[in-house]
Amino acid sequence: MNASAQTAAPVATAPAVLLDVNGIEVIYNHVILVLKGVSLQVPEGKIVALLGANGAGKTTTLRAVSNLLKGERGDVTKGSIVYRGERIDRLTPSDLVRRGVVQVMEGRHCFAHLSIEDNLLTGAYTLGLGRAELAQALERVFTYFPRLKQRKTSQAGYTSGGEQQMCAIGRALMANPRMILLDEPSMGLAPQIVEEIFEIVRDLNEREGVSFLLAEQNTNIALRYADYGYILENGRVMMDGQAEALAENEDVKEFYLGISSGERKSFRDNKFYRRRKRWLA
Repeated sequence: MNASAQTAAPVATAPAVLLDVNGIEVIYNHVILVLKGVSLQVPEGKIVALLGANGAGKTTTLRAVSNLLKGERGDVTKGSIVYRGERIDRLTPSDLVRRGVVQVMEGRHCFAHLSIEDNLLTGAYTLGLGRAELAQALERVFTYFPRLKQRKTSQAGYTSGGEQQMCAIGRALMANPRMILLDEPSMGLAPQIVEEIFEIVRDLNEREGVSFLLAEQNTNIALRYADYGYILENGRVMMDGQAEALAENEDVKEFYLGISSGERKSFRDNKFYRRRKRWLA
């Protein structure tokens, strides 16, 4: 066969960038600098984890993307946030929901006096769906969260923490999102419930292509389910990489996974090593 007639092998292409956060700074009350030039990307159809200790800036980063900072007197003062090629820094949260970006807040925020089903229905409010479409959306949620179907008539305030977290994620799913911002999904939940919720997250990602940007202190489970990770400390990205590579990094294993490969260190060595936690050369 003529070489020119041979079919060239297809070239694998990287997923398109769905969300591009470029060098953002966030200030609260016009005084307190919380984020100091944070940059990150979420590719289409991927799970990206924001890791770090409490106060590192994970929740603030999510709220900057979803434009929920105003309620806490916060503002993005530098940098840009681009979603599907469009600057979204100044859009309202409801505008973002219509474009497919939905945040699940930390702390399993549900309307305690409403039933599980009514909580879910509030998630589709901005879409203006008809009765048949709402019923279809509910069944879609119940497919992923069969426990919610069993408890759909129960008041949300009287359900378990795990069921409330499922309700919060299911309510986000009712808005037919392209990307979900998930804040501390494991907080306060039993390990088996955490596993169940992360399995559902992966299921949503693989079956429906929903992208996730999740903030999580439980580094161990986050790196098991994420494709890529960013480690924040004091409002800066100190390290990033493929999830598998981060899970094998010695510093990450020492300070976030509680695993040490070396001998037990003396107190003096430990003080020096803790300074290395800041990822400074």
